[in-house]
Amino acid sequence: MIKKVRVTVDGKSFDVTVEVPDDAPPAPVAAPPKSAVLVTAPVSSPSPSAPSGAPGDVPSPLAGHVVGVAVTLGQTVKKGDPLLTIEAMKMNTFVLAPSDGKVAALDVKVGDVVSEGQALVRLE
Repeated sequence: MIKKVRVTVDGKSFDVTVEVPDDAPPAPVAAPPKSAVLVTAPVSSPSPSAPSGAPGDVPSPLAGHVVGVAVTLGQTVKKGDPLLTIEAMKMNTFVLAPSDGKVAALDVKVGDVVSEGQALVRLE
C-alpha cells in the first residue's frame, strides 16, 4: 500500500510517499517529547524551582536570547498579556504577565542573553 505522510524535521515540513506492506502492523505514533511541548507553550508564571526575586519580578522560564519586547515602562498590563519573547534552540517562548499590573521595571532589551530565573520585568 502506498501512503502519503507529512514529516517535520527541524521545524520544516515535508510531504513524503512511503510504501507499507499490506501485512505490516501499523507503526505506533510517538508523542512529542515533553520538553518540546513545554518550550513552545506560553509561560505565565515562574516554575516552583525558580529563584525568588523582588516582589512583582517576572523571571525568565529558560535561558536564551530576548527577541521581542512587547511592553514599555509604565504600561498597564492584564494577566496573560505578552511581555516579551525569548528564543532558545530556534524556538520562541512567550513570557506572559502572571497578574494585572503596571510595568515598573524593564530589565532586558532585544538581543540580551538571559538565564533561567533571571528577572525580566517587574510589575507593580
